[in-house]
Amino acid sequence: MTMHRPPVTRLAFVASDRPEAQEARDQLAARYGDLAESDAQVVVALGGDGFMLETLHRNLVYDRPIYGMNQGSVGFLMNEYSEDDLLERINTAERAWIYPLTMVATDRTGARYEALAINEVSLLRQTRQTAKLRITIDGKVRMDELVCDGVLVSTPAGSTAYNLSAHGPIIPLDARVLALTPISAFRPRRWKGALLPHTSRVKVDVIEAEKRPVSAVADNFEVRDIESVEITENRNLKLSMLFDAGRSLEERVLAEQFSN
Repeated sequence: MTMHRPPVTRLAFVASDRPEAQEARDQLAARYGDLAESDAQVVVALGGDGFMLETLHRNLVYDRPIYGMNQGSVGFLMNEYSEDDLLERINTAERAWIYPLTMVATDRTGARYEALAINEVSLLRQTRQTAKLRITIDGKVRMDELVCDGVLVSTPAGSTAYNLSAHGPIIPLDARVLALTPISAFRPRRWKGALLPHTSRVKVDVIEAEKRPVSAVADNFEVRDIESVEITENRNLKLSMLFDAGRSLEERVLAEQFSN
C-alpha cells in the first residue's frame, strides 16, 4: 500500500543576513504565512550554501525537510529563487537524504571536542610549516606519514564542495562511500586520496603537533592545536533536503561530472 504524505501548507522562512535575502524572506512570509521552525512542515532557507549548512545544523533535532532558495553566491545546494507557486514546487519536490559525519578531535591539552559535519571534516596546517599526518583506517595504519597542507574526509553531499576544489572525486549520493582527499600533498606527492566504505573509522594523528600545529574543522566548527581526530559517518542522524522536480541533488552531482 502506497503511503502519501499530507500536503505541505505550513512553512517557516529563514534568511541569511544579506539584505536581498532578508527582503525575500519578508515578501514570502507575507504571501505564504510564516511559522516558527518547530511548528512548520518545511523550513525554507534563503541564502547561499553556507546558510543552508547552518539551517541543516540548526534543524538536526527536528524531523522536517529544508527547501533552499538561492539568495547567495554559490547555491549548489539551493533551488532557483521565485516567489510564485512555492507550495506547488515544495509539494512536488524530490527529497535527498544526507548523513553527517561525526568528528571527535583531541587537542594537545587532552581536551576532546565533538561536532557534526554535513559536507566535510578538514585538517589544515596553521602555520608556514607543512603538516605531518598519520592516517589509520579501521585500526590499521594505512599511511605512516603524509606531508601536506592538510587532508579532508567528505560525505557524498559535500564531494562537490571543498573536496572537489582539492581535486577529490565527485561521489553519487547513494554510493555509500566517503572521500579521503589530501590538500596539496608534498610527500607522497602523487597520492590522490582514497574512496572508503561509509562504515570506515578514520583516525588522523598529527606528527610533531607542537612544531607543526594543525586545526580540525567540521563544516564551520574549528578546533586548533589538535593531536588527533576520529571521523565516522553518523547513521543515527538523517537530514532531509528538497529539490525542485527534475533538479534533484543526485542529478546535480551527476551533471557536475560533465561540466567544464
